[in-house]
Amino acid sequence: MTKAAVKTPCIGICSTTSVGDPICRGCKRFAFEVIDWNAYSEEEKWAVLQRLEALVQPIVEDRFIIRSPQTLAAGLKRQAVPCNPAMSPASWLHSLLKKRHRQIQDLSGYGVEIRDEWRHLTLADLAEDMDVQLLRLCEAHQTRYFPELSS
Repeated sequence: MTKAAVKTPCIGICSTTSVGDPICRGCKRFAFEVIDWNAYSEEEKWAVLQRLEALVQPIVEDRFIIRSPQTLAAGLKRQAVPCNPAMSPASWLHSLLKKRHRQIQDLSGYGVEIRDEWRHLTLADLAEDMDVQLLRLCEAHQTRYFPELSS
């Protein structure tokens, strides 16, 4: 049995190539990962996806309950947000909120519920808070494992 090709985690908000950020504001890959993605082996691509999952999943699951991954996937399709089936529904939700938090009023139509302790925040505030947390984790990872790239 052959593995399907690993899809890029890109969500169409690339700040590494457009503004030169060391970490993409959209998918949270390092700039060199964005640039070299097509040259990576499938194993290297999987390693990148697994790192992103390990960072995104706990942050999203702390704030949201995903009641229906199928409904969430359908919502991403409606909103024209890329949905990598190899990644977790938590990653899908992160992508959705990163790209469309201003267009969404109620997550119940996406099979998602905000946890009680986070309901006082707007979706925009939640999306921003998650993004700040993820960026901090990515920066810490970069500093630890790629110190030559850190400024």
